[in-house]
Amino acid sequence: MAPVRVTEVTPAPLDLSRFRGILTPSAWEAVARGMERARDVFGSRRVINVNSTARGGGVAELLQGMIAYVRGAGVEGHWLVIAGDTGFFTVTKRLHNRLHDAEGDGGSLGEREARIYAATLDANAGELRARVSPGDIVILHDPQTAGLVTPMREAGAMVLWRCHIGVDRVTPLVRSAWDFLRPHLRDAHRYVFSRRAFVWEDLDPSRIEIVPPSIDAFSPKNQDLDPSVVASILAAAGIAPGRSEVPPRYQRVEGRFAEVSARVELVDGSKPVPPGEPVVLQVSRWDRLKDPVGVLQGSADHLRSDAHLVLAGPAAEAVADDPEGAAVLQEVVAARRQLSPARRDRIHLLALPMDDIQDNAAIVNALQRRATVVVQKSLAEGFGLTVAEAMWKARPVVAGRVGGIQDQIEHGVTGILLDDPRDLAAFGAAVESLLQDPGRARRIGEAARERVRTDLLHTTHLLHYLRVLEGLIAAGD
Repeated sequence: MAPVRVTEVTPAPLDLSRFRGILTPSAWEAVARGMERARDVFGSRRVINVNSTARGGGVAELLQGMIAYVRGAGVEGHWLVIAGDTGFFTVTKRLHNRLHDAEGDGGSLGEREARIYAATLDANAGELRARVSPGDIVILHDPQTAGLVTPMREAGAMVLWRCHIGVDRVTPLVRSAWDFLRPHLRDAHRYVFSRRAFVWEDLDPSRIEIVPPSIDAFSPKNQDLDPSVVASILAAAGIAPGRSEVPPRYQRVEGRFAEVSARVELVDGSKPVPPGEPVVLQVSRWDRLKDPVGVLQGSADHLRSDAHLVLAGPAAEAVADDPEGAAVLQEVVAARRQLSPARRDRIHLLALPMDDIQDNAAIVNALQRRATVVVQKSLAEGFGLTVAEAMWKARPVVAGRVGGIQDQIEHGVTGILLDDPRDLAAFGAAVESLLQDPGRARRIGEAARERVRTDLLHTTHLLHYLRVLEGLIAAGD
């Protein structure tokens, strides 16, 4: 195997006090006290997060904000990204699919795959040992990093393995992934899951922690945008026709303002989205578990209104740890080509640019604010941060009652849950009900934003982690 190169992502520190204006006084006071306590608790300890990609997907987005705020609070936070080749990421995508009870490519998880997995992580561990000191706290994210647990513990670190994915119903396929990964996890000090139902069998209950994910209200993806700026960003990116009189301007993470210059790829001859028309939107990676083909077919066959459907995902070649993305996008293209020309013209496939991840985030922000209804028709989902993002923008969401989505949405109050996300007629009916009743859609969107403000912002997440890490340090195990 070729030499690997662990890279570091260094988000600029961010001041948590920006949340003061959107939290209740008591909630802000809890955050302020917590961050003061964190500086005392951690002292000179470093908190080092390790994952497999710096861009694309919810984990990378989560780490970008969380580490910036940790650093802003005076705690030394780091984010390291491991390296791997196509063979490694094929194995880890197989694990990802099976942990979601999906066949994926149908390949095996045998001795050959175990050797590929172990060799890649052994090579990464060699570099990581040089960066980790005794007493550091190392948080390893998802199946790609499980093989680093023992090397990091041997380096003297306190090690948490954070699993962002899972299913509510365990099957032999799910257990096959557990069996592959479990030997690598024995030495972890703590196991962190997004929800109780995702916790694996046979893990030490005293080492289990539950920490739901969260979003950053001030990131380029979630910051408030004036409607005129939304229109300008969409035009600048090539999603909407024409030009706007105001600059396509947003605030970058580091604080300065910038204008969106990146342009999307309108896939397979998709046309720009016309102004004024209702829009149904799904933003996700090109992943069969997100069921973009089902969204397309359900919209084409079961929406009575003349809404436009937008399916948006990253440029497939830009997400290193997802080797199936390009193939899934082609499946969506093939499904679109089966439609009549009139129906096809109302379905827009967008490959979002990834060269500047903050431009990408601003474009997604504008898309979600342009949407009439946001959907996340996932067949399985770890948490589904795109749901929280749309809820924060006061958009009504229709989503599968799977994984962490059902922890975010109260059916009929903060969104609509589909008991069977494969039921395309039910999907179409749910979306249509919101398109035909703007008052209900508005009420659901407003309640959704309040739900995020209360429970799903980074401030709550940081307090959860502070509790976990305080306990770990106090236990000294």
